[in-house]
Amino acid sequence: MTVDAHHHVWDLSVRDQDWIRGPELQPLRRNFTLADLEPEARAAGVDRTVLVQTVTVPEETPELLALAAGHDLVAGVVGWADLTRPDLADELARLRELPGGAYLKGIRHQVQGEPDPQWLLRADVRRGLAAVADAGLVYDLVVLPRQLPACADVAAYLPQLVFVLDHLGKPPIASGELEPWAAAVRALAGFPNTVAKLSGLVTEADPASWATDDLRPYAETALEAFGPDRLMSGSDWPVCTLAATYTQVHDITGELTSGLGAAERTALYEGTAGRVYDL
Repeated sequence: MTVDAHHHVWDLSVRDQDWIRGPELQPLRRNFTLADLEPEARAAGVDRTVLVQTVTVPEETPELLALAAGHDLVAGVVGWADLTRPDLADELARLRELPGGAYLKGIRHQVQGEPDPQWLLRADVRRGLAAVADAGLVYDLVVLPRQLPACADVAAYLPQLVFVLDHLGKPPIASGELEPWAAAVRALAGFPNTVAKLSGLVTEADPASWATDDLRPYAETALEAFGPDRLMSGSDWPVCTLAATYTQVHDITGELTSGLGAAERTALYEGTAGRVYDL
């Protein structure tokens, strides 16, 4: 079995995706549904997925849970909830009682959009993250490289919470720079309650001229830092379609990890996601 540990869906007739701005993102300004994804996923040998939130509104997460309940491809949902609300524990319990509530596996917030690089360390945010841990959920980190040091600090502060680094922290692949991103990733990986997703790399590369070898130093850094037992493969569909097809992303991940043994590949493609998200 193979797990796609990171993808999205949206219906613009239900809700605008206000982050889809500018000509470079125009190809994403249409509906992307599970019906669109399923044939591509099945063709790539993917039979379970993790559906991840895209917007910071409370209505989206119940919709994603209902989708998961009605479709056997989705095995887990990473939703959104306001980490700063004092009654977050009650809100997480409410989500669990909704149709499909058992599919709620994690919470995510667009930290990359927060101007404060120390946002994760705010007292109200740390209180919310503790509530996520108490609920038995994990927390996905969608951050920029400059926010990685705060990720390491909060992982140290909350050892009871598993933090999942999405898209390897969006490394500067287009510029070819490794540092200080690589050092920050290694520091984060030094905490046992952290894992990462080998996902979202093609859209961090130069859109006009990228090649698989451009991604290799970043994938190798993550493999060295986390190891296959703490890495999971994700497509980041449909965002990935700005640079590559679903099948191409799957094939590229295979190329980047071709040196792994059978057990290590099983961890990357199934075991880590299954364990972390309790799929």
